[in-house]
Amino acid sequence: MQGAVEGALARLEPGPHTVAAAGRTDAGVHALGQVAQCDLARDWDPFRLSEALNHHLRPQPVAILACARVADDWHARFSALERRYLFRLLMRRAPAVHDRGRVWQVPRALDVAAMRAAAGHLVGHHDFTTFRAALCQAKSPVKTLDEIAIDEVEGLGGPELHFRLRARSFLHNQVRSIVGTLERVGAGARTPDDVGAALAARDRAACGPVCPPQGLYLAAVRYPVDPFA
Repeated sequence: MQGAVEGALARLEPGPHTVAAAGRTDAGVHALGQVAQCDLARDWDPFRLSEALNHHLRPQPVAILACARVADDWHARFSALERRYLFRLLMRRAPAVHDRGRVWQVPRALDVAAMRAAAGHLVGHHDFTTFRAALCQAKSPVKTLDEIAIDEVEGLGGPELHFRLRARSFLHNQVRSIVGTLERVGAGARTPDDVGAALAARDRAACGPVCPPQGLYLAAVRYPVDPFA
């Protein structure tokens, strides 16, 4: 995404451009509500800028939904109050077709009640060492996870679970580590209390498998004042 947008900006104004985004995502992860900022010399009308960028972004799988002017001290990443992630898990044996590359597929139904009970251990202010990548560059593993909701949804390809996680910020691989661990609970391989014990262990080895990136979406970023309102 970053390279595509920077390339489109270079078509509008000469010279290199650097885009700063609200959240960094792994390869294969999607974004529904990514927010990014850049500095431009020309005083662009926001609507005309979004139209021009979308013209030069074709045929890349990236679209600019809106542009806005912001204050000099505003930052897409550091001004954010909250980030929301969605993870889609498809439960069926037949291979995904229309949603290939957009969901994580497991071949069985999962125990949603057990997964919700397990997720309850993770909500709040905790040391999430167990659920962060070994190469995570965050200064501290302590984060406040405000919400984990697990919704049962009938998708076009079959029954899905939608995991919705909300926090000011997340550690590297935190969401994928949590969802992968909760899936093991839903499959009966772990109990909800095992997840609480894994969190308390503060040990990466206690984490369940890290689920693949294709089902993960950066859904929204919230700021003190919505710059697009």
